Amino acid sequence: MSNEMTDVFAISGSALKAQNLRMKVIAENVANAGVTASAPGQKPYQRQVITFKNEFDKALGAYKVKVVGVRADTSEFAKKYDPSHPAADAQGYVLQPNVNPLVETMDMSEASRSYQANLDVIAASRTMVLKTIGMLQ
Repeated sequence: MSNEMTDVFAISGSALKAQNLRMKVIAENVANAGVTASAPGQKPYQRQVITFKNEFDKALGAYKVKVVGVRADTSEFAKKYDPSHPAADAQGYVLQPNVNPLVETMDMSEASRSYQANLDVIAASRTMVLKTIGMLQ
């Protein structure tokens, strides 16, 4: 198989890994969207976000996707009035996680489409390789 074809697999493979991790982070956010603090002064679950960058791979001579890291989203927590909650402050408000299910749904949809697009690139490349081999026989 030519270097160009293995390059395609490596580049798409790096994107698959990145989007897979992105979907895991989003799933964690959705799973913890209702987790509030258990005592006054504590923070509720804080949304996590993943960051990527293009990284030049000298061996390939092309850019691949690299996960830079996962960090906490610094947007503010919403407050909900619930004086009976164990984490309520002196005014009766409880901090809510900064997770917006609509944003998480859209992010998951985008990650899923990107993942599928890279699978399609790999499948098309594989088909091209098999047809080329078939023609050489």
